[in-house]
Amino acid sequence: MQGLVLSGANNFFAVRTPEGNVVRCSIKGKKLKEIRGYYNPLAPGDTVDIEYDTLHPDQGQITALIPRRNGFARWNQKTRSPQLLAANIDLLLCVTTPANPPFRPRFTDRTLVQAAAEDIPTLIIVNKIDLGIPESIRERIRDWQRIGIQVCEVSAKTGEGLESLARLLSGKTCAVTGQSGVGKSSLLNSLDPSLALKTADISFKYDRGIHTTTQGIFLPMTFTAHDGTQLSFNIIDTPGIRHFALWGIKPEEIIFYFPEMEKAAIQCAFGLSCSHIHERGCRILEELSAGHIHPDRYESWRSMHDELELLTADEY
Repeated sequence: MQGLVLSGANNFFAVRTPEGNVVRCSIKGKKLKEIRGYYNPLAPGDTVDIEYDTLHPDQGQITALIPRRNGFARWNQKTRSPQLLAANIDLLLCVTTPANPPFRPRFTDRTLVQAAAEDIPTLIIVNKIDLGIPESIRERIRDWQRIGIQVCEVSAKTGEGLESLARLLSGKTCAVTGQSGVGKSSLLNSLDPSLALKTADISFKYDRGIHTTTQGIFLPMTFTAHDGTQLSFNIIDTPGIRHFALWGIKPEEIIFYFPEMEKAAIQCAFGLSCSHIHERGCRILEELSAGHIHPDRYESWRSMHDELELLTADEY
């Protein structure tokens, strides 16, 4: 029998069966031959084969992992291994805020690159718009939209923009990610109040979020529109992250996951040997000078490239 992984901790997983029952499962033999090198063997959204425990029908064992359509992962720096956050998703939701905690577009850029490497469509959600959006932040949002990235502006506090967001999510399985404190849990509670997810205030001492979601979880949700329409979708809520480290991407490949840089990088006269930093005649630098590449996006690329070069050097 196949089931859907809803959550997991300490090598025990909540698995939903086709009949809607939730079974507490361990991994048979403690290993799955399909998994290689991950910090966690399974993630919410995975489909698995299970066997019931004949003596305890609410318990079982996972015998195999069904091949994933995709997986959204990050590099876990503490364990020095990739950590899978969600599997088999239709859309990645990157939540950010104009303030409280501060706007950090480079974190969002990192999640966009990781999703692009897995060919996962993305939607940026700007939450807490009731706090106002300064022009400097508005400019960055416009640049994301200019390069083809969809942005939805909402307020979990006032409800502004929630119906438009729900219509974009309807019928999809989505993973939601963002830095601690951007209001992911509050946003999900506003979309579907029956969830009653735990939330916490921002740490004013450090102006950053406090972790309230400690493990990923698969959440079936329903939003009631103003006209009474029921909009259903699935959300995989992931723990808040302070630093998103990329995984599975070579330093020289990152530039091809920046839509506004990809064509210029291919056309650069110096090819992949170009550093795109100081070479006269570099096509990337020409596009940057002409205003076709946002300076902050360029710095995002450099930061990721340099970090992965150091990580690669450490591995060898």
